[in-house]
Amino acid sequence: MAARWAQARGAGTRRTTTGPQILTAYDPLYSLAGLLVGMLVGLTGVGGGSLMTPLLVLLFGFHPATAVGTDLLYAAVTKSVGTVVHGQRKSVDWHIVAGLAAGSVPASLITLLVMSRVGTLADDAAGVLSLLLGASLLLTSISIFFRPWFLRWAGPRLESVQTHGINRSTITLGAVLGILVTVTSVGAGALGTTALLMLYPRLPVARIAGSDIAHAVPLTLIAGTGHWLMGSVDFGLMLGLLVGSIPGVIIGSLLASRASDGILRPILAVTLLVVAFRLLV
Repeated sequence: MAARWAQARGAGTRRTTTGPQILTAYDPLYSLAGLLVGMLVGLTGVGGGSLMTPLLVLLFGFHPATAVGTDLLYAAVTKSVGTVVHGQRKSVDWHIVAGLAAGSVPASLITLLVMSRVGTLADDAAGVLSLLLGASLLLTSISIFFRPWFLRWAGPRLESVQTHGINRSTITLGAVLGILVTVTSVGAGALGTTALLMLYPRLPVARIAGSDIAHAVPLTLIAGTGHWLMGSVDFGLMLGLLVGSIPGVIIGSLLASRASDGILRPILAVTLLVVAFRLLV
């Protein structure tokens, strides 16, 4: 098994600087990673980009830019399926989605323009991307672990804010997520959901989650397409991940009703904290 992990890491490293036509050969380990992360996403609603991107960097040895770009398009496909399900159940607030997109779409496009000028596949860019990814994971870990306390503190304070103030805050949140997700592929799930729960404390959690997933589709699609045009998407890797993640999400969703949030939330938060530490040091 160790030899196979080493082989996968070597393959990933070799295929990260070949430009827009990157196509890694299929490896069952990619599907296994997709299955495990997909199950976690189904169980908790978060963890896709937060775990998949560092997994591709640390375990399989892919360049951070390739990991981010591939994960973005991978997320666009999986979250499209989730949006259809939530849409059928009427658990998407399209007003919130529009507000988030009003901030995230232009922010993502501007970020992609800057990244295209800097060059995300350059050797010296790997360290910067790893640092940003680690910082994003640290924020995500804190967000997940302290979510109940954040909500209890922010809920009463935000109830008195007028509608136009909430709308401006939603657009601002979208812009922040647009930059963060485009650069690191992390933040749309845990950070976005936590912030929305603070801004809209009276909405059901399912409606918040559905709106966040629906907003992630255009954001990850635009950001992922930009990364593809810059040559940092591996379609062979992406297909391998999808083979495992789609059944993984289904299995995780079926098990979600039997799992305790009080157990899963700290486990996920600690896992992301360890990964963030590994990237930052």
